[in-house]
Amino acid sequence: MIELDKDFWTKRYRENETGWDVGEITQPLKDYFDQLKNKDISILIPGAGNAHEAEYLFNNGFTNMVVLDISEEPLLNIQKRIPAFPKQHLVLGDFFEQAATYDLVVEQTFFCALNPSLRKAYAKKMHESLNANGKLVGLLFNDVLNADKPPFGGNKEEYVSYFEPYFTFKVFDTCYNSIKPRAGRELFVIFEKK
Repeated sequence: MIELDKDFWTKRYRENETGWDVGEITQPLKDYFDQLKNKDISILIPGAGNAHEAEYLFNNGFTNMVVLDISEEPLLNIQKRIPAFPKQHLVLGDFFEQAATYDLVVEQTFFCALNPSLRKAYAKKMHESLNANGKLVGLLFNDVLNADKPPFGGNKEEYVSYFEPYFTFKVFDTCYNSIKPRAGRELFVIFEKK
């Protein structure tokens, strides 16, 4: 297996090998964000990449969010695209080493980019990263995909084994409003911290 470290991801951004990036917020997350009433909630977007989700939230009045990535390249892209985005909310670092807690953590192609050996640790760290009653919300692939490089796939049964010890499943269903290339291949999740 290739080493999925900072250098790997930086190279992908520099060479514009970012097939996971659809260039805008995806409909499932847009619809979820549109129903949120409290714009002061604390939000973490880990493994955020170009963070079109953060751009959408910021443009709609949400200001208490942190965009976290292991590579500086996407953070620089965000600064160029959204000059008003607070620089102190663009954090270069490893998700597994961050210590803050949030009301909401957004999952968009981060889980599938991690080495599958980290999935149990991801679920535990997500639990630790949320405030009481905090939520992990986003999309997980429900597809085989790759075994040797990202994106790594999986299925609901596998995911239940990772998340059930830490979360109550509020929504864990096949996504009805995926983008066309991912139609029928995604699960929309709203997991609440136990």
